[in-house]
Amino acid sequence: MGKRYAVLGSGRQGTAAAYDIARFGAPETLLLADAKLAQAQAAVERVREFFPEAPVSSQVLDASEDRTLRRFLEEERVEVLLSGLPYACNLTVAQTAIPLGVSMVDMGGNTEITRQQLTLDEEARAAGAVLVPDCGMGPGMNVSLLAYAMAQMDDPQHAFVYEAGLPLNPEPPWNYALTFSIAGLTNEYAGEATFLRDGELVSVPALEGAEMVKIPELGTMEARVTTGGLSTAPWGLQGVLRTLENKTLRYAGHWDQIVTFRDLGLLSESPIEVDGHEVIPRHVFHALFEPQVAKGSIHDIAIIHIRVIGTRDGAPAEAIVDLVDRYDSETGFTAMERVTGWHASIMAQLIAAGEVRPGAHSVESAIRPERVVEEARRRGLSIDLTDIPPA
Repeated sequence: MGKRYAVLGSGRQGTAAAYDIARFGAPETLLLADAKLAQAQAAVERVREFFPEAPVSSQVLDASEDRTLRRFLEEERVEVLLSGLPYACNLTVAQTAIPLGVSMVDMGGNTEITRQQLTLDEEARAAGAVLVPDCGMGPGMNVSLLAYAMAQMDDPQHAFVYEAGLPLNPEPPWNYALTFSIAGLTNEYAGEATFLRDGELVSVPALEGAEMVKIPELGTMEARVTTGGLSTAPWGLQGVLRTLENKTLRYAGHWDQIVTFRDLGLLSESPIEVDGHEVIPRHVFHALFEPQVAKGSIHDIAIIHIRVIGTRDGAPAEAIVDLVDRYDSETGFTAMERVTGWHASIMAQLIAAGEVRPGAHSVESAIRPERVVEEARRRGLSIDLTDIPPA
C-alpha cells in the first residue's frame, strides 16, 4: 500500500520532487501545500500533465504557523513530509512533524540549522520517525556521492568535492544563471565553510581558495570556497578522513565579480543609512542582481565532481565520481531542479520503503550510498565512477 506524502513549498525544486514521487513513489496521496494556493495548483497541474491518474492535490498552508502545520499533518494523516521551504523554516517544521511520527526530509541550505535538527535523533527514534535534513544537490547528492567514492577505498584519506549549476550557454557579463533562490545563493557566498585539514576541523572564509579545475564536459573551470556545501559531513567524517574540502565551480570571470561585490559590502546583512533611510546591503544586491541572472527558461547543466584518495589492498588508489545532468526539454525541468528535487525525493521514498531506520540522520549516514546511486541512475542521472587501481 502506498504512503501518504506531502510536499511543503511548490517552487521549482518542490515541483520536481513531487513529479518524482508521482513517477516512482506509488503514493496513496500526494499533497502539494504552499502559502500561495495558485502556486500549489500550478505544481499539481504540472505533475498531472505527465501522470493524469496520480493522486495529487493542492492545499493552501502557512507552514510557519506550527499549530496550522500540526493540524494539517494530523488531518491529512501525512506519513512522509518533504520540505521545499526556505531553510529558516526547517527546524520548526521538524520539531512539529517528528513528535507526530511523521518522517521528514528537507532541502536544507544552512548547516547550523541542520546540526540542530540532528539533535532530534532520540525523539525521532521514540516516535518511530525518520529525519534526513539537507538533501538536494549540494549539500545532498554531492555528499551521497562522496560516501560512494569513499566506499571504493579500504582507507579513504583525502576528499575533494566540487559542484556547479550553470547555464549551458553562458552570456556575458555574468556568465551565470540563477536556478534556485537568490537568498540561497548569497548565503553560500558569505560566511565561512568548515573543512577537514590534517584531520582537524577548520573554518575557511567563503570566496577564498581560488583554483582552476578541469571538469568533464566543461573543460577548465574556476573554483572557490562557498559555505554549507558539505552540510555536517566534516563533523561526521572527522576521524575517518584527513582532508575534506568543497568548492563551487564557475565560468571564468564570475568569481572576480562576486569578490568585488563582497568588497563593496553588498553581501553584508548589517543595515546602513542611505539618504536618511536604513537599508540592508544584501537586500539591495538581491534586488539588483536577481533580475540580471534569473531570466525566463534556463537551459542549464549540473556538475558534481569528486576525488577521493586513499589506499586499497595496501597500495595508493584514487576514485573519481562525476555526475553530469542537463536541462530536460521533454519535461521542462532544469538540471538543478532534477538533481536537487530528485535527491530529496529519493531519500523520502527510501524512508517510505522502510530502508532508513528511525532517527535523525545526516545524508552520508542515512543509507548505503550505493542505493542512492542506483536510484539516481534509474532516473536517468549520469553518474560515472573512475576507479584508479593501486599502483
